Amino acid sequence: MQEGRRSTEMGRFESPEKFFQHLDAHVAADLIAASADVALVMDEAGVIRDMAFGSEELLGHGYQQWLGKPWSDTVTVESRPKVQDLLREAGSGQKTRWRHINHPSTDGADLPLSYAVVPMQPGSGQAAGLTVAFGRDLRANVSLQQRLVSAQLSMERDYWRLRHVETRYRLLFQLASEAVLIIEAGSGKLEEANPAAHQLLGDGLTRLGWLLSDHLEPRSGTAFTTLCDQVRSSGRPEVLRARLTDGTDVTIAVSLFRQEGSIHFMIRMGTPAAGPQEAQSSGKQMLLRIMEAAPDAQVVTDPSGRVLSVNHAFLDLVQLPREELVRNESLEKWLGRTGVDMNVLISNLRQSGAVRLFATTLRGEHGASTQVEISAVAVTEGDLPCLGFTIRDVSRRLSNDPRASRDLPRSPAQMTELVGRVPLRDIVRETTDLIEQLCIEAALELTHDNRASAAEMLGLSRQSLYVKLRRFGIGDNLPEADT
Repeated sequence: MQEGRRSTEMGRFESPEKFFQHLDAHVAADLIAASADVALVMDEAGVIRDMAFGSEELLGHGYQQWLGKPWSDTVTVESRPKVQDLLREAGSGQKTRWRHINHPSTDGADLPLSYAVVPMQPGSGQAAGLTVAFGRDLRANVSLQQRLVSAQLSMERDYWRLRHVETRYRLLFQLASEAVLIIEAGSGKLEEANPAAHQLLGDGLTRLGWLLSDHLEPRSGTAFTTLCDQVRSSGRPEVLRARLTDGTDVTIAVSLFRQEGSIHFMIRMGTPAAGPQEAQSSGKQMLLRIMEAAPDAQVVTDPSGRVLSVNHAFLDLVQLPREELVRNESLEKWLGRTGVDMNVLISNLRQSGAVRLFATTLRGEHGASTQVEISAVAVTEGDLPCLGFTIRDVSRRLSNDPRASRDLPRSPAQMTELVGRVPLRDIVRETTDLIEQLCIEAALELTHDNRASAAEMLGLSRQSLYVKLRRFGIGDNLPEADT
C-alpha cells in the first residue's frame, strides 16, 4: 500500500505528518528560504507579503522593493501571462510547473528566474489563500546560452571565410598557366592536378597507379626522384631541368608542405616557352594577387614606417577609398594611441627581423577604432629594404566578459613587456591618457552627456573638461548648453 502511494505521488514526502507536524514557524521559514534562490509569500490577490533571498547579491540589486506590490507588477510585460497562469493553477489546487519569468533590473539586464508556486493549506494561525513562489536563478544558464549563440555565429563567420579562401584558391589553381600537381610524398599518389597539367601530361593522370616519373625520360626520372628526397629531408624548394618522354624540355619546381598530418609535394612544371624566370615571375604575380585580395590588411613600408603599398582590406580598416591617400604617410598615423606601438614594432624588427601577434588598435579616418593583431617582417636584402605588416581584425573574437569591449587595449602583461624597449615616461603617459579617457567617457555616460555634471563628478572645471574632450576626440568637441 505504501509502495502504491509513493508511485502515485512521486516527488512528495511519504510521511510528512510524522516529521513536519510540529515544525516551528522560523524553522519552516528557514527551510523555504534555503530551498530556492528567491521565495515569495503572496496573498489570495497575488500581492507579495513577504520574501526571502538566497544570496546577498540579489539583495544588493534593490529587489526588496517588491514587497507590497502585486507579483505581476514586478515582472516584464511578456512574463505577466505566465504569472497569472501560475497563480490560477495554484488557486485551483493543481500542481504547478516550473515557468521561466523575467524581472526588470536596475542595471539594464533582466533577472531570469524559474518559478513554481505552492499553495499554503490553511491551518492554525494561517490565513486562507496564501501561496509561496519558489524561484531558481537562471542567469548562469542564460549566460551559457548567449555564449553558445555567439560561438555558433563565430563558427559560421569562420566557415564562410574559409569557403571564400577556398574559392580564391580554386580559382587561382584552375587559371594558373603553369602545370601544377599535388602529390602525396610517401606513395607518389596524385592528389590534384590543374587543367594546365592535363594539357601538358595528357589525360592519363586519372588512371590508377599514375606516377610522374613515368612521363619523364629515364635519366630525368632518376634525377626527379633524387630531387624529391632532397626536398623531403631539407624542406627547401628545389628546381630541376628535365625532359618528358615526348621530348619536351620542362623545368620542375618542387615544394614541400604538410596537410592533416601527411607530407605533400607541390610540383610546378614550366615549358621552355615559360622558363624558370617567367615561371618565377608568374608565381610572384599570383602571390601579389592573393595578398591584394586577402581578408587581412597587408601593408609594406620603408624602414622608417612610411607606407609604400597597401591592399583593399587596410583601406577598409582606416576608412579611406584610395591607396594614394595613404602612400608616403607614416603607419603611425593610424596605429596605436600615442606612437609607442610603432616604435616598439620597428625596434623589434631591427633586432629580430620578425614580430608575431602584437596586440594594438587601428584608428580610422572617421573615428572608428578596431582591435587588431599585427605580424611583421623586415626584408633587408635587395635594392629596396622594406617592412611588411599583416594586420588582422580581432574585434569580433569571443570574450568571456561582455564588458571586454570597454577594457584597456593593453593588458598588464603587455604593458610590462614594453619595459626595456620604451622609456618609462612614455609607458606612464600612455597609461594615464587611457585611464583619463575611460573615466571621462564613464562620467558622460552616467550623466547622459551632461558635461557640467560630468565635470563636477570628475572634479574638473568645464574648460578643463572641454580641453580633454578635444584632446581625446570624444563627442563633437564643441561646448553645448548644459542642463
